[in-house]
Amino acid sequence: MLPLAAEGGQGGGTAFILPPAYEIFWAAIVLLLILLVVGRYALPRLYAVLDERARRIQEGLDLADKAKQDQADAEKRATRLVDEARREAARIRDNAQSEAKEIVAKARTDAQAEAAGIIEGAQRQILAEKQAAQISLRTDVGMLASTLAERIVGEHLSDTALSERVIDRFLDELETMEPVEGLDAGVDSSAEATR
Repeated sequence: MLPLAAEGGQGGGTAFILPPAYEIFWAAIVLLLILLVVGRYALPRLYAVLDERARRIQEGLDLADKAKQDQADAEKRATRLVDEARREAARIRDNAQSEAKEIVAKARTDAQAEAAGIIEGAQRQILAEKQAAQISLRTDVGMLASTLAERIVGEHLSDTALSERVIDRFLDELETMEPVEGLDAGVDSSAEATR
């Protein structure tokens, strides 16, 4: 390039750096036209796209904040529901335990009443059997005593009044005797328990 500049040689040393003035003029006019077209048509669209994008970003941020708030509210509601469910479960468990205690207490009193009835019935039966045994024993012993007395005396006791007095005296003596341990003790204690 230097040799060409030297050949044209008239412009001096800066002519190859600076373009001619008419080129600067026309380049400035084209630049102004480009700036005018870009400023008039392209920049408003670009600004509109950027504004729309900023609006969408802001809406997204607002939605994210709202979602965070909704999530926090949902967590609070869930915590409250869990607490209420726990309290309800505790109340139901307490009610069930108290009902179970009432059922057990009622069953216990019913069982005790039934056992008392069974014991009372058994004691009555024992007393009835004792009385029947005493009556049977009285007649058997009376018969044996009269037979024994007839053999000892050697006469037949035809006087029934005399026989009855002898038998009654003999039985009275038997009743005043000390009870035989193990045999009469159980019968006497059960008879006393029923009285």
